[in-house]
Amino acid sequence: MHSHFRFKAEDLEQYFLDLMAGRRHNWYDNALKDFLFAASRFYRMAIQFRLWMYDKRVIRNRALGCLVVSIGNVSCGGTGKTPVVEVFARTLSNNGRKVAILSRGYRSKKRSLWFRLMHMFHSQELAIPPKIVSDGKNLLLESDYAGDEPYMLASNLENVAVLVDKDRVKSGIYAIENFNADVIILDDGFQYLMLKPHINIVLVDSTDPFGNGHVLPRGILREPIKNIRRADYIFLTKSDGSHKLNHLKNFLRRHTRRAEIIECCHKPKYLVKLFSNRESEPLEKLKGAKVAALCAIACPASFEGFLEELGATLVWKDHYADHHRYTQQEILDFVNQAKAAGADFIVTTEKDAVRIPPLNRCDVPLYYLRIQIDILSGQESFDQCISRICFM
Repeated sequence: MHSHFRFKAEDLEQYFLDLMAGRRHNWYDNALKDFLFAASRFYRMAIQFRLWMYDKRVIRNRALGCLVVSIGNVSCGGTGKTPVVEVFARTLSNNGRKVAILSRGYRSKKRSLWFRLMHMFHSQELAIPPKIVSDGKNLLLESDYAGDEPYMLASNLENVAVLVDKDRVKSGIYAIENFNADVIILDDGFQYLMLKPHINIVLVDSTDPFGNGHVLPRGILREPIKNIRRADYIFLTKSDGSHKLNHLKNFLRRHTRRAEIIECCHKPKYLVKLFSNRESEPLEKLKGAKVAALCAIACPASFEGFLEELGATLVWKDHYADHHRYTQQEILDFVNQAKAAGADFIVTTEKDAVRIPPLNRCDVPLYYLRIQIDILSGQESFDQCISRICFM
C-alpha cells in the first residue's frame, strides 16, 4: 500500500513538472495552468510579505555564536548544490575550522514513535535532539533516516559533523555545544530566514536558470528572481566556460551589483563500484563500453550526457522521480533489462547509490559516477570567500 501511494505521488509530481515546463497542452492542462498562475501570484505576495516582516524586524531571526554560511538557491532542485556544500565544508575544515552542516533532511524518515516516547520519559529536555548523521568521526545513520544529501555529505567528509532537523536554530546550537562548531553551513538555507547568515551563497543552474520565470506552483522558483540581491556570492553551476553565459551574467547584474559571480562545473572524477567498500576505477572504463544508465534525479539528461561524453554507448536507460527510493525488485528488474540489452555494466549517480538496496547477486556490475566541483572562473572570488570565512 505504501509503495503504491509513493508511485502515485511521484506520478503526480512528474505531471506538475511537465506542466511547468510547458510539455502538456490539453484543454484541462491549460485551465490548470491558469489556476496555478493565479495561485503563484498569491504565493509570491506571501513570500514578499514574509521577507518584509523579517526585514522590518517584526519577526526576529536568531544569531548563533559562530559564523553561519548559507548555501541555497531560488529554484527547486537540480542546481547541483550538494557538491558545492561538500567543497566548502572540506576546504574550511582543511583550513582549521570546526565545521558542522545543518540540513532539513528532505524526505528522510521520521524518528519512530517509540524513540520519541522514550525521549519524553527519560530526558529532562523537552525538545527532541537533532538527528546526528555524522559526528565528524563516525557515520551514525542510514540514508533513509538521514536523507540522501546529508548521508552523501557525511560519507565523503571527515572531521565535519552533519545534523538533520527542520529546526536549524536548534540543531545549530546543538552543533556548537556538542561538537564545538565554529562554522555552520546551512544546506539549502536561502529561504531559511529564522537563522541569520553572515554569508549568503546562491546557486544558479546555468543550463536552466529560472525555468519559466514563475514562482511556485506555476513555475520552479521558490521566490522571485529579484530576491537574489540578498546573495553575497552567486555560483553559476553546470557552466561550460563559454561566452554564452554573458547574457545570464548581465541579467544577474541587473538584480545585484555587489554579489561576486563564480562559474563552476560538475566534473566526473572516477567510478565507484557498489557493494565493494568504495572500490574506485578510472573513467577510461566508460570509453567504448555498453552502459545502462539508472537515475532518480531532477536532471537525468545531464547525467546521461556525462556518460556519453566519456565515450559510453547507452544501450538501456531508465529514470524515476527525484529522490525515489528504490525497491530491491526494481533494481533486479533493471539489472535483467540491462543484461538483455547487452550492457557491460550499469552506472548510476552517487545520490542514487545511497538509495539502492544491497543485492545478494548482481549479474551486471553496478557503479556510480563520482562528481566533484571545478571552478572555471572566479577562483579569486572563491579564495576570497574562504579567507573571509576563515578570518572573520
